[in-house]
Amino acid sequence: MTTLLSEVFAADGPLAAGVPGYRLRSEQLELAERIAAAIADNLVLIAEAGTGTGKTYAYLVPALLAGGKVIVSTGTRNLQDQLFSRDIPTIRQALKAPVKVALLKGRANYLCHYHLERALADGRFLSRDDAAYAQRIARFAKRTSSGDKAECADVPENATVWATVTSTRDNCLGQDCPKHKECFVLAARREALAADLVVVNHHLFFADVMLRDEGTAELLPACNTVIFDEAHQLPEVASLFFGESVSTAQLVELARDTQIAGLASARDCLDLPGLCGALEKTVRDLRLTLPLEPARFALLQLEGQAGFAGAVAAVISDIEALAALLETQAQRSEGLESCWRRAGELLLRLRSWQDGAHADFVRWGETHTHSLQLNATPLVIAEIMQKQMSGHPRAWIFTSATLAVQNDFTHYCAEMGLADASSARWESPFDYPRQALLYVPRNVPDPNSPAYTEAVVKAALPVLKASGGRAFFLCTSLRAMRRTHELLVEQLAAAGLDLPLLLQGERSKNDLLERFRGLGNAILIGSQSFWEGVDVRGEALSLVVIDKLPFAPPDDPVLSARIERLKSEGRNAFMEYQLPRTVINVKQGAGRLIRDESDRGVLMICDPRLISKPYGKRIWRSLPPMKRTRELAEALAFFATPPTADDE
Repeated sequence: MTTLLSEVFAADGPLAAGVPGYRLRSEQLELAERIAAAIADNLVLIAEAGTGTGKTYAYLVPALLAGGKVIVSTGTRNLQDQLFSRDIPTIRQALKAPVKVALLKGRANYLCHYHLERALADGRFLSRDDAAYAQRIARFAKRTSSGDKAECADVPENATVWATVTSTRDNCLGQDCPKHKECFVLAARREALAADLVVVNHHLFFADVMLRDEGTAELLPACNTVIFDEAHQLPEVASLFFGESVSTAQLVELARDTQIAGLASARDCLDLPGLCGALEKTVRDLRLTLPLEPARFALLQLEGQAGFAGAVAAVISDIEALAALLETQAQRSEGLESCWRRAGELLLRLRSWQDGAHADFVRWGETHTHSLQLNATPLVIAEIMQKQMSGHPRAWIFTSATLAVQNDFTHYCAEMGLADASSARWESPFDYPRQALLYVPRNVPDPNSPAYTEAVVKAALPVLKASGGRAFFLCTSLRAMRRTHELLVEQLAAAGLDLPLLLQGERSKNDLLERFRGLGNAILIGSQSFWEGVDVRGEALSLVVIDKLPFAPPDDPVLSARIERLKSEGRNAFMEYQLPRTVINVKQGAGRLIRDESDRGVLMICDPRLISKPYGKRIWRSLPPMKRTRELAEALAFFATPPTADDE
């Protein structure tokens, strides 16, 4: 395939003829050749390719030419849609490859005929909007062939009504469903099984394919190659899915579904409504043992909350009573049988969490405004990952712009259990010394000082003025993000600067990005959502400000448990675990700045530890080779200097 690839990627090859703006990049061809070799020999390959390498085409071309079945897993549903609707059709057409492609999402993305019918018959919606949206969804159900909610343009994707007209793993009736033959989820899965290339996302991959969770156990065995794009996200996603969790929202949903099923098929079972009401009350009482503000709690913190242990025991007791009654009624309808099965599963999970059944798992809780989720997360995923990858020989490709720390993949390999993997990295083809400047301001206090955010905004203001907005202001916490927004509102007004401010959370992420691109002089203040997976090319984004090095908070329950484990093994948790993760996060944030050969911009990292701490050098040496300065005048001059002819 190697000679074939050089022809495909050649300046006069099929990609050049079929893709507008295509040009040959040696890095892209080399990456494609390494991926093709890994596919041919069923190898494990870890490949870091800097921004601008064109890694999407570098893995899609060999995947489409190799034959066999391929699963491509991406970081988000947006990237899934982009691959399926834009990138793959473009390459398939250019290569004239007769490859059958399918898009597979999690079941919450597909309309459920049964739950839609039930919701419309019940008629109880949270708001007038939801009632109106339900009618639009009913019309959509009659004309759609996929049932994918992303195609229902006149109902927002985040509308609360979707929860009532889609199924969950818990409330799906499976083969007992009266609408089984029309099921959109099953149709999507049938297409995926028949396809040569299936596009999924990481959450679905681990929930469905790795864990054999939702009936797609056939997908992986038939597959010859698995390609993970945005593979830096996998350790976190894998930890989530190799763990166990149970939430109060699931328990409330069980109580409500049981009531509805009872009204339909067991009105004479007089104890059922009372037990459902009792479970809802004890679940609410459990949530109220913890503060209302959303937060994460370690096990010791949970156990220290007055009434918490008793409330968990009361919930278990109420589920036991409900499950016992449901067992006597289960044969009366599919709905009641489904509720009985769910009650049993949720009871097992809750008891397992209460007992601490898994020694190598950390137990913790996370509160949301109206719910509580109890989690058991594995401290080490390497062995679980190795076990999942063993068996049928196939190629495993892990690729991202951010996997290495100073050219070293040790951290990623250790965390993911990829000891036998081969690895390679390619620098970005962009001319960073000419296109970008790294600026670390002087006289910013220690990040722990109370007025740190004020100092950061003060240091950034002259640079924001010089850049004329056109900036991402990336914060490491939601609190810092909100405070930064307050300060910028005041200080821009005081300075007489009319620059639009956009704040994460005010609108959907896509809306904010569209507005940002359209305005051309905006400042977008964001937290985790905007550190990665965001692509703004051209002058609209010319400055990225990072308030602080993104070390995970040390009181995070999972992180602190992992640190304790590494320390107990006599290892250096900071150098082996915390610092590498921070380096990868900084590289992601920095990667927002230069997205094209003609982009120019300043990366401003305000945290003095980048210079003052010995480990700071490891961080900035992992960044692209930009010019570096600590002088404000040089940062301002960068914006004052027009690009040279070479930059154009």
